[in-house]
Parts: sequence; C-alpha cells; structure tokens
Amino acid sequence: MKKIGRLDRPDNSGSAQMFKNPTLERLSRTHISIPIVLFLGISSVSFYYAVTSTTIALPLGIGIFLAGILAFTFVEYMMHKHFFHMLPDTKFKDKLQYSIHGVHHDYPKDKDRLAMPPFVSAAYAAIFYGVFTLLMQDYALYFLPGFLVGYAAYLAVHYAVHAFQPPKNFLKVLWVNHAVHHYKDPDAAFGVSSPLWDYLFGTLPKK
Repeated sequence: MKKIGRLDRPDNSGSAQMFKNPTLERLSRTHISIPIVLFLGISSVSFYYAVTSTTIALPLGIGIFLAGILAFTFVEYMMHKHFFHMLPDTKFKDKLQYSIHGVHHDYPKDKDRLAMPPFVSAAYAAIFYGVFTLLMQDYALYFLPGFLVGYAAYLAVHYAVHAFQPPKNFLKVLWVNHAVHHYKDPDAAFGVSSPLWDYLFGTLPKK
C-alpha cells in the first residue's frame, strides 16, 4: 500500500480536527512528556516491587528487564506494519486505520498527536500488566518495566524525529528511515526506535 492517509501529500504545518466536540478534540491531543513520564513512573514502581517483594535474583531480573525492551521493539514493528498499516478494505477499517495512524501520515509534524492520549496510555499499561502477570507471574514485575521503558523510548524517538533536525552521529539513521517511511515509501522502515526488525524481515528502505 503506497498511500496512507487522505491527502495527496503530507501537510507539515497543519493539524486535523478529529472530533466536532471540543472536549473530545482536546482529549485526543497530548504533550509527549505525559505518556513518557507515566510509563517511566509505572516502570520504576514495578521494578521496585520486583526487587523488594520477589525472590527473583537481580541478575536474572535485569535479563528479564532487557528482554522486555527487546519484546517491545518487536511489538512496535508488528503493530506498525500489520495494524497501523492495515488494508482499509471496509468502511470500519478505513475509519479505524485513519484515526489511529493515517491522520499522522497526513499531518506528520502535528506534535500534539505523536502519542496516544493519557487515558489510553494508562489503559495500555494496565492491560500489559494483566497479560504479563497472567503469563509470567512475578517475573512480570521485571518484564513490564522493560517493556514500558521500550515504549517510552519509542515515544521519545518518534517525537524527536518529527520535531528536530537529525544529529550528526549514528542515530541519524533513525531520522532517515522514518523520513523514507513518511515521504517516500510507507511500506518500508516500520521500526521507529530500532531498525533491527526491518533488517531481519527485509523491510529496510532500499538504497
């Protein structure tokens, strides 16, 4: 699918009105710092309880924490490729795809819509905690912080690549890949915080 969104070309200075109701419209926007602080705060509390209330050895816990970060990068890639870029072959899918991602491709520099609203982010964190606890028991207290730190890092990187000029170091590849995804080939470079899974699954931008 070579076109995401509804505009002929991205509008780098505009912003979409998603809701006619002004309250809903305001709630659909958020400053990037709010979900980042939320996720890092939850991560800190979870890690504290992992250390103080479980018998899991700290070296193992740190390994699980790192596995959580890696797991997030995989989820980020798969969600972006298969959910955010779903084929909108029904009216419902078209509205859903546009609301969650197509609008971002139309207005990529709208800083208020580079993250989900706080109540959605909090709901995500609660769901992750429930699922991870069901699957991992006490190990979830180490895995969840890693996963949410990965999420916070993704949000920070995603904001940075849209709001700032690329740095003159090895991180520049993140800016370049995401620019290719938005302005040249939306079927490439689905990883925002890391090009790892694009490399493994063959979706790196063509040079």
